[in-house]
Amino acid sequence: MVWRAEQGAAEDNVPGFTVPLPHRGHGNEPGQPGQTEPRPQQPRSRGRRYLRRAAITLVSLIAVFAIGVATLLLATPSATDATKLAAQQAAQHGIAYPGPPVPANFARPLVATEDHRFYSEPGVDVLAVGRVVEGKITGRQDQGGATIEQQLAKLLYTPDQTGVTAELTQVALAVKLNYTYSKAEILRLYAEVAYYGHGYYGLEAASCGYFGRPASQLTVVQGAMLAGVVNAPSVDDPVSHPVNAHTRLAHVVARMVAVGDLTPAQGATVLNTSLGIVPRDQAGC
Repeated sequence: MVWRAEQGAAEDNVPGFTVPLPHRGHGNEPGQPGQTEPRPQQPRSRGRRYLRRAAITLVSLIAVFAIGVATLLLATPSATDATKLAAQQAAQHGIAYPGPPVPANFARPLVATEDHRFYSEPGVDVLAVGRVVEGKITGRQDQGGATIEQQLAKLLYTPDQTGVTAELTQVALAVKLNYTYSKAEILRLYAEVAYYGHGYYGLEAASCGYFGRPASQLTVVQGAMLAGVVNAPSVDDPVSHPVNAHTRLAHVVARMVAVGDLTPAQGATVLNTSLGIVPRDQAGC
């Protein structure tokens, strides 16, 4: 032990031999030998986080929507029996089936009023459905959005049903109807099963009953009146409620002007034209 102590003391006196100095401080003094200053952390971009969360939310919503649509399509019946159901309703109402082709003087006001994107949409109007959903969430009622296919689905498959389940069923069936039948066939089915007030089911029966002429001879004002009355036949019947019927007719003509089917001058002329309704004892073709 004495030798080791003497050796250590001797080494201290050897030229060039140094003993490391003890560390001072606890890392709080910058610039000291052997010390590394902590690297400042880079702040994470909030914008990227928000975009990532938004993307995840959007993908999730799309997935939920796709699953919901697939479930609806699987749960609802096929649309191939629509003509059979229309024939059954025609027999119940005592009218001929199938009816005649839909004339332009009925098709144009119907599309302009009920579903102006009828020829380009896939059976449902996504923009209109979005407005309806927004209205249900916010409490602002928006009853628009039912396409002609959706209305046809209601008439054929869910005539006495209401509520969210019935509406979802109609949406699914509207898509199926659109991909099963041509637009002309859908218009014909709709015209044949719709109710026009005053006890008239089907376009031909309504035309003969109100005006004493077949549907192929409808004038512009007559076709517009029939296209308008299907929305609420119990209150817009031109015989029982002529004031309501004229108000509805004015709306239909305004829609025809808005979509370009009539000029403003032609629209004014149509509204000043007599409907030509015949007495009940003269009804028929």
